[in-house]
Amino acid sequence: MKKEAYRNNLPHFQQPGQAYFITWSLKDAVPGKALQSYTGKLQYLKNQMELYKHNKSDKINIDMLKNQYNIVRKKYIKAYDDLLALNKCMEVDLSKREHTQIILKAVNFWDGVRLKNLACCVMPNHVHWVLEIFEKDESGNPVYLQDILQSVKRHTANKINKLEQRRGSLWQKESFDTTIRNERHLYNAVEYTLNNPVNAGFVTNRNDWPGNFLCENF
Repeated sequence: MKKEAYRNNLPHFQQPGQAYFITWSLKDAVPGKALQSYTGKLQYLKNQMELYKHNKSDKINIDMLKNQYNIVRKKYIKAYDDLLALNKCMEVDLSKREHTQIILKAVNFWDGVRLKNLACCVMPNHVHWVLEIFEKDESGNPVYLQDILQSVKRHTANKINKLEQRRGSLWQKESFDTTIRNERHLYNAVEYTLNNPVNAGFVTNRNDWPGNFLCENF
């Protein structure tokens, strides 16, 4: 099956038929240069891996670089999450009822057709989403996460901008997608997603957060 790679600040490797844990945020949720040191390290490690593979270097060296890359990426995502939690002054509040409904409706639009929606949480300045992408759509074409995300972000930005009477970009260009490795990883991703408002101190019971969604069959 064809793989596609996308790069903004981070490399992304996406493949039809995979489950993913995704985070994306408002454009003003994290300062643009706040994580430059991490993005530089990640790009350097990625370039080194590609160079080693091109030169058919020893597999041990490539595996070592992959391990370093994964460690830095985890630190990157942790720092990103910490910055999201600290930022309380956004131009747009996604937890407003009408904004939350727009986002939840958008992430469920292709459910059962191009994806299986497992869990979602709309926070004031970011969104967590756990889903499984189908291998093919209703026309038999491969389904790619990047296409789904672009559609969701574009649609929700238009709707929310209209309600807020604003123009310009709503979302950060970068999104964080992690491929779900196994059932334990899937369980942890769903738990993290649904418990986000509890951990942030907004509610004591995750079922009380209006921005939470969980698949009935999960």
